[in-house]
Amino acid sequence: MRKIPKLHWLKEPDPNNYGAAEAFLQLLFGRKKAHLYANKLKHAQMCECAAKDILRASGTSLMEIQAFDWKRQQQKINKGTPLSPILLVRQQNGGPLIVADGFHRLCAIFSAHEEISVHCKII
Repeated sequence: MRKIPKLHWLKEPDPNNYGAAEAFLQLLFGRKKAHLYANKLKHAQMCECAAKDILRASGTSLMEIQAFDWKRQQQKINKGTPLSPILLVRQQNGGPLIVADGFHRLCAIFSAHEEISVHCKII
């Protein structure tokens, strides 16, 4: 059985992550709603969820995870560089969880070990 790596986290997401989340959410919801969600994420409480559970709730397939090159994020994990928490949005209709920012970090974390507890903000 693989050992679960110890990750280091920033206390809060990098401020630039909120802008990236808003830009992504604009593609799904339009400007006003994306801006509202980004502001809600800024004020949301930090929480922790297992990487495997976040990916499952988002409907992300293992094939999608394997399709990307995670070297940069994996290097940060291996070096012990503090990671920015992931930003998540629940859909009101019970649809898949939206990874508004941090998808590449999440996949690199999952590839290191699916049981890793991911620091995140979720609305």
